[in-house]
Amino acid sequence: MLFTSYSFIGFITIVFLLYYLLPKKCQWPLLLVASYVFYFFASPSYLIFIGATTVSAYLVSRKLDSLQTEQETYLKAKKGELSREEKKAYKAAIKAKKWKWLLLCLFFNLGILAVLKYTNFMIANINGILSAFHSDGHLSFVNLVLPMGISFYTFQTMGYIIDVYRGTSKAEKNPFKLALFVSFFPQLVQGPISRFNDLSQSLFEQHKFDTKVVGYGLYRITWGYFKKAVIADRILTAVNAIIHDPETYQGGFVFVGMLFYALELYADFTGGIDITIGIAQTMGIKVTENFQRPYLSKNIKEYWKRWHITMGTWFTDYIFYPISVCKPMLKLSKFSRSKFGEAIGKRVPVYLSSFAVWFTTGIWHGASWNFIVWGLMNFVVIMISQELEPLYGKFHNRFHAKDKKWYGAFEIIRTILLMSCLRMFDCYRDVPLTFKMFGNMFTNFNLADLNAEAFLGLGLTAADYALLFICFLVLLTVSLVQEKKGSVRDLIFARPAWCKYVVFGILVLAVLIFGAYGIGYDQSQFIYNQF
Repeated sequence: MLFTSYSFIGFITIVFLLYYLLPKKCQWPLLLVASYVFYFFASPSYLIFIGATTVSAYLVSRKLDSLQTEQETYLKAKKGELSREEKKAYKAAIKAKKWKWLLLCLFFNLGILAVLKYTNFMIANINGILSAFHSDGHLSFVNLVLPMGISFYTFQTMGYIIDVYRGTSKAEKNPFKLALFVSFFPQLVQGPISRFNDLSQSLFEQHKFDTKVVGYGLYRITWGYFKKAVIADRILTAVNAIIHDPETYQGGFVFVGMLFYALELYADFTGGIDITIGIAQTMGIKVTENFQRPYLSKNIKEYWKRWHITMGTWFTDYIFYPISVCKPMLKLSKFSRSKFGEAIGKRVPVYLSSFAVWFTTGIWHGASWNFIVWGLMNFVVIMISQELEPLYGKFHNRFHAKDKKWYGAFEIIRTILLMSCLRMFDCYRDVPLTFKMFGNMFTNFNLADLNAEAFLGLGLTAADYALLFICFLVLLTVSLVQEKKGSVRDLIFARPAWCKYVVFGILVLAVLIFGAYGIGYDQSQFIYNQF
């Protein structure tokens, strides 16, 4: 069931009604049943994989918890009898056992993800190597199932296991509650990647019907559908026309397609997250925010703190920090400091850990070299910007540019253009072609080519472009208001009652009248559903 389908709207309506009509103690069990029904309709075979992840996570988390309890009980019973060295040795032995169970769970679940998602990618690369050496042999591709949202629920569940191992989260004793955490259907498609301590606080609680809470949720859902159906799916037509015909659309249209894709990706992804958070909110469940107006960022580092926030924090907490402080890295840092000086030595752990994060980020997005290169290009740009910070400081001290209002706008535009350029790897999905089109954007740019006739040839009418321009202004206005005054919904709900009904009605009418759907419409899934 696509979020944009009538069947999903009917499904969520039924779930919502039952959620408040049934006894409150039935609320979280209902959500568990609904989540598995949702996943069953996607494909019955998917249940095998999400079930395996859930069972393995439950068994291992309980084992980790029992080892921790065993340690606490033993040390309490032997208090005053054990020497410091004996205590240290016992803790080390327990930690080693916990580490083995953690690795077992990680290898099992990440192994499933790797096999299903990356087997054919590896086969393609092996075949490419064989062809380069003029070998007649080649490996056949395998037909494997790729469960919907497997990257999201695997990372979310592994985060839970690591937290239990670290002792920052208690193991969930009820296997069905853990199953709901893993499979909670609104966020199953494209996140956010929730932490157990955050989501469980409201996921398993009993909630009474609250008009304001439900109203807030409906507003968020409608805003999400507005961005998806009115903006993203409309501009997608022009984006596809440009990137699928690189021989025709070159120069200036590469630049146009780059900006169009930036808008389409933002409206699509944030629209989906709005729907997810809104659905959860109508039932009193709080899901972590995943975006904070990333296109108002003044540099790429800030951008990644505002874009797909839960993914960024996951990679930081579970990859960057563990790698940067592990014993081999500390030894390497010490060696680098002694051989190359303090300045280089202190950078080694940061740069190597960042490289690992961005390589993983790239391949997480897709089993393709374009995503890997995209991730590594982000790494390169961020590292270069960090190395140039002293130069930026000298420039600002001399010219006081940061004190000028125009400079803030310049920084935002610069960041948008930079991130849009990097996203070209996502557009063309071919590394050599992406570099070719990037260069073509500068060498073959002809302003005369960007005429009305050419734009109309992209599959959109003049009315479509006018509507998209108005929608862009709406998005910009909402973002600026949020940046300066906070939640727009709070501002609307603070007005007289008629105001919130009028605004909500306008949103609904905009989706119904201008949404891209209907007879003959090829319904598109959210972009991040592929990951």
